[in-house]
Amino acid sequence: MHSAARDHADIAGRADLDLVLRRFYTAAFADPLIGPFFTEIAGTSLDVHLPRITDFWERALFRTADYQRNAFAPHAALHSVEPMTAAHFGRWVQLWHATIDGLHAGPNAERAKAQGERIALAMLKRLSDGAPDTSGRQNLGFIPLAAVELRAAA
Repeated sequence: MHSAARDHADIAGRADLDLVLRRFYTAAFADPLIGPFFTEIAGTSLDVHLPRITDFWERALFRTADYQRNAFAPHAALHSVEPMTAAHFGRWVQLWHATIDGLHAGPNAERAKAQGERIALAMLKRLSDGAPDTSGRQNLGFIPLAAVELRAAA
């Protein structure tokens, strides 16, 4: 763990998650690779999306929020309009790690990063199901090596 990470407190609750998610989605919306999924295809409003996704992550990390929504359905709808590939999910993981690492360090932060990777891999596998992507290559559900290298360097 680099020295700057030691200066960061762990993710302690909903207020911390709100800040992480606000920073993450601000970066994700602006990202040239994955931003269009939020801004153009889904037409997502951060103000509408943030409370829902904060509930999701609060439940995932602390089991304190009530999240009853189907997290897969909106991703499947987006995928039917514009296929999401390993590169898209890899970029999501990169931004997720960078956001968390920039704000927090500790067991909850590590769990959030690991959970994000598991969700990204599961979502990609479920969406692609080994089907060829638009380039004709077989999409086997791998996150790009850069995401793994980013995690290893943290």
